[in-house]
Amino acid sequence: MLSRTADHLYWMARYIERAENMARVLDVTYRMSLVANSAYDETARWKPPVQIADDIEAFEKNYSGYTAANVIHFMALDERNPSSIVSALGAARENARAVRVAMSSEMWETVNALWLELRQRIRQGLNEADICEFCDWVKSRSHLFRGVTFGTMLRDDSYKFVRLGSFVERADNTARLLDAKYQLLLPVVEAQEAQVDYYEWSSLLRSVSAFEAYQKVFRDTIEPWKVAELLVLRDDMPRSLHACYDELAPILEQLCRQRGQECLRLAGENHARLHYGRMADIFTVGLHEFLQDFILRNNVLGAEIQRAFLNGPE
Repeated sequence: MLSRTADHLYWMARYIERAENMARVLDVTYRMSLVANSAYDETARWKPPVQIADDIEAFEKNYSGYTAANVIHFMALDERNPSSIVSALGAARENARAVRVAMSSEMWETVNALWLELRQRIRQGLNEADICEFCDWVKSRSHLFRGVTFGTMLRDDSYKFVRLGSFVERADNTARLLDAKYQLLLPVVEAQEAQVDYYEWSSLLRSVSAFEAYQKVFRDTIEPWKVAELLVLRDDMPRSLHACYDELAPILEQLCRQRGQECLRLAGENHARLHYGRMADIFTVGLHEFLQDFILRNNVLGAEIQRAFLNGPE
């Protein structure tokens, strides 16, 4: 398989996953902003999405403050921001167009229709009141793309690179979201804020489609350390770090039979840390420190995949 083709497929999947995750972050941030809590001002509420995307410098260069309107525009519609939803979906469409023959016609039609509908929505305008509906639309179209991919694509190397891109990106975004929100939503001790704290943690769980899963697994009130366990170590939670590596490690085993052995080693090391890890040990080190280390390791793996199989740095 040509590295150029693999590169386009891999990044097409990463960009669609990135757009979905940005939509999830914006959605949960907006919903949390509707909950009255004197502990957080507007900057404290709206800065985390920019931190998650690692775009603080670019945001502060172009915007005067962390207001809802500024962050929503920056994260959703600003084409100067490579992590914005419009930029990610535009890049996904360009990558898909370059390798139309390597995917099913239904996949291309799904990606192209997504882009055309997005342009129409942009022309109509997006205000703060519409953000939840817009984010739901982005998530549903991402789900549609994955369903079409699963249902129509031949299980060859092309399919493997699409899946690989999705899970590398998802692991990165789950770690960033949990890290940013966990620091913001440290357990409150004031009784009058306990109810607010519950709604904010439930919003975080809903942002990764994990609220019902939490209820089934723990059958208890929402506790921060259990949220962390669900999103880090539970292999039956689809967006957890462990679940992502359960998927991508076997893919790399199949792709690395002749080259890319360092990719396989890095993925195996990360997978083992999640498979055999314990939350008690993670909290001893510090959840923030653990997640920052994971993000770094995941980025190193992504860079090695790029070097070994694709067209160099993206």
